[in-house]
Amino acid sequence: MLPAMSDAASVDPEDRKIITLARSARARNGVPEGAAVRDETGRTYVAGTVALASLELSALRTAVAMAVASGAMSLEAAAVVSAPGPDAPAEADLAAVRDLGGPGTPVFLADPAGEIRSVTHT
Repeated sequence: MLPAMSDAASVDPEDRKIITLARSARARNGVPEGAAVRDETGRTYVAGTVALASLELSALRTAVAMAVASGAMSLEAAAVVSAPGPDAPAEADLAAVRDLGGPGTPVFLADPAGEIRSVTHT
């Protein structure tokens, strides 16, 4: 966890960027969640919740899938923006980040205003 969740200065600018991208995806697409991940080269992948009759994916699993499909070899960080709810991403979301990012990858969970609610390390 971060020492003070409301202290934006304690968040790395690159991590703040993926939180902002996740916020934008959520707002632009009108979906329950937005997510962004950053790979080992600094590229970012942004996604929203997928809710089709034949396919349902969280925003974070969609962003991880996009990174894998684009050739990412690992993840440096991930962010999810959602309405108030659980204090950590779902275990299936964390598992997807862990599969590509390995243990210790930070996953930021923020509210729609971009305030960080928690940081979980996979």
